[in-house]
Amino acid sequence: MNESIKSNPFGSSITASDILDTLNFFDNWEERYKYVIDLGKELPKMDDSFKDELHLVKGCQSQVWIHGEFADNKLWLIADSDAFIVKGLLGVVLAAFNGQAPEYIRTFDVEDYFSKLGLMRHLSASRGNGLRAMVLRIKQMAQAF
Repeated sequence: MNESIKSNPFGSSITASDILDTLNFFDNWEERYKYVIDLGKELPKMDDSFKDELHLVKGCQSQVWIHGEFADNKLWLIADSDAFIVKGLLGVVLAAFNGQAPEYIRTFDVEDYFSKLGLMRHLSASRGNGLRAMVLRIKQMAQAF
């Protein structure tokens, strides 16, 4: 398995419930937005060899690449973007999906997760569509495995 995937803290030391708890701690969306951007800084560096057409997520306003590897009956992910906020959104998504079994990924209620985060009402329509495109790509990977 790729070294950068092994070192990805999202899904292990940074979980979806951690992100929910932390975001709910903040009083306003300016602080929450900053936290999401900071999450993006925690993403491990993605090897440039994965930044190609095959790994590019269609439907995102920014460039987004997602690579997955299947090991130990789990999908391990690494991702990157050319936009700071999108990198943070990738962190939010990877916290829910990285290192999970395909069945879990296929049945995870992402709309409920996003609703609890309050994300969609604070993102532009194109960012929201991009976020859904990221999730769709990961669910397709899980389906393929």
